[in-house]
Amino acid sequence: MGRVKIKRKSTLIDMTAMSDVTVLLLTFFMLTSTFLQKEPVTVKTPSSVSQLAVPASNLVTVLVDPEEHVFISFTGAESMPSDTVRMKVLEQAVATYNKLHKDKPLQLTQAQVQAFSSLSMFGCSFANLPAILSMTPQEQDLAMKPDQPGNMAGIPIDSRKEFQSNPNEFQIWMQAYQTVAQDIKCDVEKPDGTIDKEGTAFDLLRQGKVIAVKADETTPYSVVHVVMDNLQTMKMNRFTLMTSLKENK
Repeated sequence: MGRVKIKRKSTLIDMTAMSDVTVLLLTFFMLTSTFLQKEPVTVKTPSSVSQLAVPASNLVTVLVDPEEHVFISFTGAESMPSDTVRMKVLEQAVATYNKLHKDKPLQLTQAQVQAFSSLSMFGCSFANLPAILSMTPQEQDLAMKPDQPGNMAGIPIDSRKEFQSNPNEFQIWMQAYQTVAQDIKCDVEKPDGTIDKEGTAFDLLRQGKVIAVKADETTPYSVVHVVMDNLQTMKMNRFTLMTSLKENK
């Protein structure tokens, strides 16, 4: 009796459908992901059990390193993009600074203003601002890194109480954003849970949903307190302290 021949079947697997799915997933994650902004210094935030996430829009981040260097970033919204918010804040801040320094006003070119609108986070004095904005992005990174020789890192700040007549530079920036926030339209949740479609970022600011203070876990409390004291002096009494989620052991 002859041997039964088993019909051979092809082992070829058509991967076309799998490739299409992979590309679609990759495209989806690229379009929906929020990329971390570049920061002048790397900090390890203290841990906590809070699971509240900071908003992706209408956010002012105040970064403080252990050496008391202060940096700020401004994020806009759908009604006013981040680059527009930064340019308007810069305009307000420079106007205030020039009123206080009429003998040596700050003059910025249009190219420097445009460069500022691209900065995700910055931290330097007004005196050094023109030089910083005239640099390439790579040079800016080095100039605002505290560990680099000859750096220009840090927005000048002190425990000044009478900020209306003589604000420090940190207060000038925050006051400028406070003014611009009144023109940033966005949805605001009311105390009764309904949504105010005619709200502004200024309303969110008063609710404590805009300002986030970020510091390293080794930063002394006295350093962070200076920032919080400045905010409270300006009647910005509600803000968020950024932390990392505590791991369960």
